[in-house]
Amino acid sequence: MRAIRFKAFGDSSVLHLEEIPTPYLDASTALVRVRAASINPSDCKNIAGAMPQTTLPRTPGRDYAGVVEQGPAEWIGAAVWGTGGDVGFTRDGTHAELIAVPVASLRRKPDSLSFDEAASIGVNYMAAWCGIEIAGLRAGETLLLIGAGGGVGSAAAQIAHRLGARVIGTARHVPPADAPISTIAEKLIVGAKDLPGEIRSVTGGKGADVVFDLVGGVMFRSAVNSLALRGRLIEIAATGQREVSFDLADFYHNESRLFGVDTLKRDLTASAEVLDALKPGFDAKEYRAAPIAATYGLGQAGNAYSKVASGIPGRVVLRPQE
Repeated sequence: MRAIRFKAFGDSSVLHLEEIPTPYLDASTALVRVRAASINPSDCKNIAGAMPQTTLPRTPGRDYAGVVEQGPAEWIGAAVWGTGGDVGFTRDGTHAELIAVPVASLRRKPDSLSFDEAASIGVNYMAAWCGIEIAGLRAGETLLLIGAGGGVGSAAAQIAHRLGARVIGTARHVPPADAPISTIAEKLIVGAKDLPGEIRSVTGGKGADVVFDLVGGVMFRSAVNSLALRGRLIEIAATGQREVSFDLADFYHNESRLFGVDTLKRDLTASAEVLDALKPGFDAKEYRAAPIAATYGLGQAGNAYSKVASGIPGRVVLRPQE
């Protein structure tokens, strides 16, 4: 089978298309023919050497959609989707014609999604769901999304809206008019100079029940100072700085809570449980995939990775059969 491989860390030039043996299967493993596999920023960080758990040589790629080719009889021919924090790092990933996955991780793709769309859901919606779940966001509460214009922000806005929460978004630039945050947020704050002050203003002085900080680092102090009494703060990134400071007395007097979320800690099987929770939203067409910006065959993987590394809006998808 054909697969993208890298044997050393670096930029997209370390990626090579190779012929490798078809994965070995045992009774607990199924073989999926990959119809589509998206490229995430974490895939670019992976080949750059930013993921210390990665072992080489390796096939990268986390998210996929495809058709089961070998495995239990009831799964043969089924259209499936998947993602995982192990795949592409400690086990060979999705940027290949075939991938071996645990049978326990198999989940049927929502009929409402194409293969390209289903392959573009995983990491963004995983991060959004896990953050909202750990913070216990409830109907009627206010969610503040910092950095709301990106993929995780779009997913989180849709999940929160389905839950019945009020959504406030912040962004450095005005998102497209049809972006989920533009249509869902009751208030969208662009280029805030005093974010905590603006949040107090639009919440009647209360603050946000849950703050989902999708930027982290440089935005941490603004995020923690935007919390309502007993508010919950979710961190998934550390942009600009890894170490942060805040007023500890104010933090405990406010009875604030801080949560970290890392999708890499959930393997293919654990991630499948999150896909179970997400599927009803896609079946009801209340969630939608991010726009597909470009598609490439495996032979163009280097160009595709470069596009993602450059920050292209929308999703970039590999189609291994092309």
